Amino acid sequence: MRDKSTTEEIRARFDRDVERFSNLESGQEATMDAPLSMELIANAAVVSNPQARAMLDIGSGAGNLSLKILQYLPQMDCDLLDLSRPMLDRAHDRVSWATTGNVQTIQADIREAQLADNSYDIIVAAAVLHHLRDTADWENVFGKIYSLLAPGGSFWVSDLVAHDDPKIQEMMWNRYGRYLESIGGLDYRRKVFAYIEKEDSPRSLPFQLELMTQVGFTQLEVLHKNCCFAAFGGKKAKKPVAD
Repeated sequence: MRDKSTTEEIRARFDRDVERFSNLESGQEATMDAPLSMELIANAAVVSNPQARAMLDIGSGAGNLSLKILQYLPQMDCDLLDLSRPMLDRAHDRVSWATTGNVQTIQADIREAQLADNSYDIIVAAAVLHHLRDTADWENVFGKIYSLLAPGGSFWVSDLVAHDDPKIQEMMWNRYGRYLESIGGLDYRRKVFAYIEKEDSPRSLPFQLELMTQVGFTQLEVLHKNCCFAAFGGKKAKKPVAD
């Protein structure tokens, strides 16, 4: 893990790429089924929390996923959290037009952000958790997200995932490589694989679902999986009714 990009290096890369990530089609082209995953997450969030009043978008980028959800829940307060200030500025401009609620930007790493427990009805994280590193990192962040959710709230993820079986990982990686070549040829495949190798450390879908169970999530749902990408989530139980 010592050879992976630092948080500052990741921030700098996204600072330079605001325009691309402001467009769903160009910004997410390396992610298989990105529009479908966002649509499924938006709908899952809405049916799980139709009266939601507050949402946290972790790694919000330029605000694409928040915009998708706010099409259905245009009254929500929305906290946008990202490492990149230019991304947050663009997201604030875009998201403020989509809700009658308050929009707040938070430039921080989710591992360090100071946020209040039980504050959010919906938390989403698209293409960001793969930047977590060791197992302790994953455990701490999933536990923190659970604490931030209000009782009855839901948490939804769309992300790059690994596979625990090395042979399956190789098979899926080769399939993903062919997908990348179909978009931009061999050079594009090499470019994407190079920054994944440098920047990312994804974990498998079973690992993440098990971790969600461990920290307390219930009603886990896998919304979609294609090759090395998955969309999934779960809910935080409501408080027991007092006798």
